[in-house]
Amino acid sequence: MSPRYLTYCGWVHSTPPGQPSGPLPPVPQVPAPPAVPETPAGWYQDPWQITEWRWWDGWAWTAHVSGNPEAKPKIKGWLSWPIVVGLVLAIPLTIFIAIQTPIAIPLAFIPLFVVGPVLWWIDRIEPEPLQDRVHAFLWGATISGVVAGIINSIVFALSNETWAAVVSAPFSEEIMKTLGVVWAFRRKEIDGVMDGIVYAGWVALGFAVVENFLYFSDAANAGALIQVVIARGFLTPFAHPLFTFWSGLAVGWAVSRQKSIGSQLAWGLPVAIGLHAAWNGSLTIAERQEVVLLIAIPAFILIFICCGVALVKIRGREQATFLAQVPALSQRYGLSAQEVAIFGDWRTMLATRKRLDKSKRKSFDDVHGNLARLAALHARPGALDTDAEAVLVSRLHTARSTA
Repeated sequence: MSPRYLTYCGWVHSTPPGQPSGPLPPVPQVPAPPAVPETPAGWYQDPWQITEWRWWDGWAWTAHVSGNPEAKPKIKGWLSWPIVVGLVLAIPLTIFIAIQTPIAIPLAFIPLFVVGPVLWWIDRIEPEPLQDRVHAFLWGATISGVVAGIINSIVFALSNETWAAVVSAPFSEEIMKTLGVVWAFRRKEIDGVMDGIVYAGWVALGFAVVENFLYFSDAANAGALIQVVIARGFLTPFAHPLFTFWSGLAVGWAVSRQKSIGSQLAWGLPVAIGLHAAWNGSLTIAERQEVVLLIAIPAFILIFICCGVALVKIRGREQATFLAQVPALSQRYGLSAQEVAIFGDWRTMLATRKRLDKSKRKSFDDVHGNLARLAALHARPGALDTDAEAVLVSRLHTARSTA
């Protein structure tokens, strides 16, 4: 049978779940895990010796580490303490809008179905875990929306609508959305340029959805719901992702080049703020139709096209880097010949994934994602981060054992 038609189950060994799927990497040396299934889930001495203790889930080692053997696993990966605080503040407002204008809530999610597939497509090179994407979306929908909303309301009360829209909103909203990308970096979720853009997109999309709650509710009360839904839901759903794109690009570039994210955000964040301010400024003079039609709209169409071209080029470059490194990854991490045949050819990989049952696609994406992160790690300049490598190797073994 041609390698192009290999099924996913064909490249997985038949050892019990949790056992290594191939020769372990020469660095770091990894002792055999506890016996399966006699050893229950719990904290055990870390076989990689990165920290004192590592969480054993009953089948395989996980990425959870701790210096305290009595410590418990972290809260769910799609949550963090800023999001918990943001949810406490955002949920009452959402309930109020749902009671006052119920139709505003479902309509507000239209951009999710327009922008979401695009983010999914650009994320195929290194699929990010669902919980991490949900975390980014919730960051934009909760903490970014709440803090920026409070600041904008204060500025509006102290000045006027123009100052709030053209000055306050671009600064407060882009800073808060960028903090969501920085938080993803802090959680070690960003491995390269494309990751920075993907997380920026999900944060911005979450913000746009919640912002639509307010816009659509106000429009419904003013009798202009259809016009506003068409404008924000179908004509300009990429506006917020387009602005925050530049902050994500800066953070991703910093990670891929081993540079300070502060130095890169020194140019990325101002570009995001500037574009946002220019867009809002053009809307404040919407009564001058010739300005909007002849300058604002063509300018933003041009920027949208430029960002699209850049995305395609970055995606193609990262895809080529990943495919080129598969043979080296095979030697270092003990991949089987079938795995090399699948992941070493892009069309074969997509065809194999398409043939899988939905129940197996998650483990396939986990293997693919961890291989891509290892490829990105090896592609960075400078010495290899062996601690990060050990964690990724652990996740790779876990993903292969559940295939």
